[in-house]
Amino acid sequence: MTDAQAGARFEPDEERVIRETWGRAETPRCPRDDTPMTVRSIGGGSFGLGYARKREWLICPSCKRSVIFDVKRGTRN
Repeated sequence: MTDAQAGARFEPDEERVIRETWGRAETPRCPRDDTPMTVRSIGGGSFGLGYARKREWLICPSCKRSVIFDVKRGTRN
């Protein structure tokens, strides 16, 4: 099974760098192969409970690794 088939993830330090780059409004690059990452916004949550969760999904189109994180109060965490 390849990393892509196994749902390969970045290491925690790599995820931190990606989040920090995204938080500076820069396009993150994959720490593994330096490819610009694709961004997908993900909505969700329970509108009936008074909140809606907003997340960003950053994907490397080359190695298929990705990271998902919550966006809170207009800032990226």
